[in-house]
Amino acid sequence: MINLPWVKIGLFAGGVLFGTAGIKILSSKDAKKCYANVTAAALRAKDSVMETVTSVRENCGDIFAEAKEINARRDADEDAVIEDASEDAADDETTEE
Repeated sequence: MINLPWVKIGLFAGGVLFGTAGIKILSSKDAKKCYANVTAAALRAKDSVMETVTSVRENCGDIFAEAKEINARRDADEDAVIEDASEDAADDETTEE
């Protein structure tokens, strides 16, 4: 138990030394160059993702427009069938009289 304070002091001193050395390493010219390259790669990746998203949006818009056309044609066909059925029913009533 007597060595415990020295261990804590040693760990604290090691942490301070490591932190100081880390700050020096992280702020060096080589590290900054590395940060710039990583940031540039991230920006290129973002541009690539945005192009893909734009392409997907355009395709979704085309699909949506085509689906609306299909539904409009289907509704028109159903209306035509209903009108034909009502005309046939009216013709049947006039022939029965």
